[in-house]
Amino acid sequence: MTTFSPERPLRVCYFGTYRAGYTRNQIMLKGLQAQPDVAVHVCHVTLWQGIEDRVQQASGGWRRPAFWGRVARAYRELIRAHAAAPEYDVMLIGYPGQFDAFLGRRLAHRRGKPVALDILMSLHLVAEERGLTAAHETTGRLLFQLERAGLRRPDRLVAENPEYRDYIAAKYDLPLDRFRCVPHGADETVFHPRPLRPPDDHFRVTYHGGYLPSHGMDAIIGAAALLRDEPARFEFYGSGPEKERVVARAREMGLDNVTFHGFVSQDELLDGLAAAHVCLGVFGTTRQANFTVQNKVWEGLAMGRPVISGDSPTIRAALADRREVYLIERNNAEALAAGLRELRADPALRESIATAGHARYLAGNSVAAIGRQMRDVLVEMAIG
Repeated sequence: MTTFSPERPLRVCYFGTYRAGYTRNQIMLKGLQAQPDVAVHVCHVTLWQGIEDRVQQASGGWRRPAFWGRVARAYRELIRAHAAAPEYDVMLIGYPGQFDAFLGRRLAHRRGKPVALDILMSLHLVAEERGLTAAHETTGRLLFQLERAGLRRPDRLVAENPEYRDYIAAKYDLPLDRFRCVPHGADETVFHPRPLRPPDDHFRVTYHGGYLPSHGMDAIIGAAALLRDEPARFEFYGSGPEKERVVARAREMGLDNVTFHGFVSQDELLDGLAAAHVCLGVFGTTRQANFTVQNKVWEGLAMGRPVISGDSPTIRAALADRREVYLIERNNAEALAAGLRELRADPALRESIATAGHARYLAGNSVAAIGRQMRDVLVEMAIG
């Protein structure tokens, strides 16, 4: 049986037009590169120019010849990059790679090598929850068929957790034995405890990340309204498609206990998280919200801060309620306000959740832990 070592490492081709700056890909690459018996060759070409570009193409831009010219150029470059790649044992296609799987399978199988695809999220589900499939029915049908066909190409599919695995398998009629699960997480070289204390004169609640339908922004603003006469302040970092509406709603409600910082430097964001009494998770009720444990949850725990988030079977399988995280009913401003009141009144509970949550994160959801888990999946494929 083949064994791998620093002298003969598992050789991985990390392939695709994936989002190089996306947290999942950064963690996966760093995690694999940190394994002493793994060598990674990156075979990547940029196709997408951010989320607005993808939304524009899904909204009809894909019909224009200029889009297909761009796709053709990107895949020609990817073919050339793969031709120059050294020998490898297994190909791993980064997220989002459902469309790259057609080319990836062809290229890898020509070399007699197996292919894994890190799904992370269903592209069709994301488009559906953002209203794109309803507004553009032809695009929705095409996206469904392309994702369905793309997921049939790899030899192995990697899902974040069993709940998302089961959803994808049922939606696209895929066998469960083709899947393995590797969780999401946070980068401990970036998100780690800092020697910065929360303020003494008010209770600081911090949200960071995208303003998305799945994140339950209305529940957060509603909780801020319920706590407007109490010593609580809400700090928001980030942006996204719902930000303009959320900011307008806060202004209409006359909330003076919220601050919208927008995008800030990494150091400013990390200081903002470190100075929080509590970090906020996700409170939406969409499938995407319920099937995942978002990276903002892991990032808060990685910082050594207590996190309050919406309840679901998925997050309960990952974190123990009131021991490693504080869970409340989703999309419920009253429940969120009540949870924040309890956490403000009980510093010992905050500290115990922060300590246990941080330990749980280090054990299974750090860069090192995720790298080990993905390595095991790829080794299984390589020795097949």
